[in-house]
Amino acid sequence: MTRLVDVAGVAEVPLGTMLMVQVDGADIVLINHEGTIRAMQGICPHEYFELDKGFITGDSITCALHLSRFDLATGEALDPPAELPLAMYPVTVVEGRVLIELPEGAVPVNE
Repeated sequence: MTRLVDVAGVAEVPLGTMLMVQVDGADIVLINHEGTIRAMQGICPHEYFELDKGFITGDSITCALHLSRFDLATGEALDPPAELPLAMYPVTVVEGRVLIELPEGAVPVNE
């Protein structure tokens, strides 16, 4: 079973920006990349650090702590020291609201 969770308005995530939201205590970063809003776990799986403090470069997000990059489309770790991918969450935009699809229960993250 899955659930759709309303996390933000589209206007809260302008083109080329990030917004950290929380769902059930889990940090999720929303990224507006080239007009597509993506949702992924908001904490680097290498070492606890908020990814919204990092930066978007091309098709990746870079963790500001150790400069590991993650692919925005797949969540795959592109550079060490990170090895695990970021958990990705499907996004739907309805009437100007960003909804993410999550399973029932705890929000899945890679640690």
